[in-house]
Amino acid sequence: MLNFLFGLKGKSGKIVTQRQTIERALDDLNAVTALMEEKPKISFDPASGAISLSLPEQMPDEALALPAPEMADAD
Repeated sequence: MLNFLFGLKGKSGKIVTQRQTIERALDDLNAVTALMEEKPKISFDPASGAISLSLPEQMPDEALALPAPEMADAD
């Protein structure tokens, strides 16, 4: 009933530490950036501890998601 007070996650009751959470997020980020042709610039702000990425304006998968241009009727 009070599992949320003790930091238990999920149905199994397994405790997830902050270290495990950060390691999992970093592994996911590294896996995604490894597949990118153009690598993002990574910045770290020591005052706030924030990490930011400078991504290109258009990602390769976004270009694939755009609708195809309409062909003009050749009459």
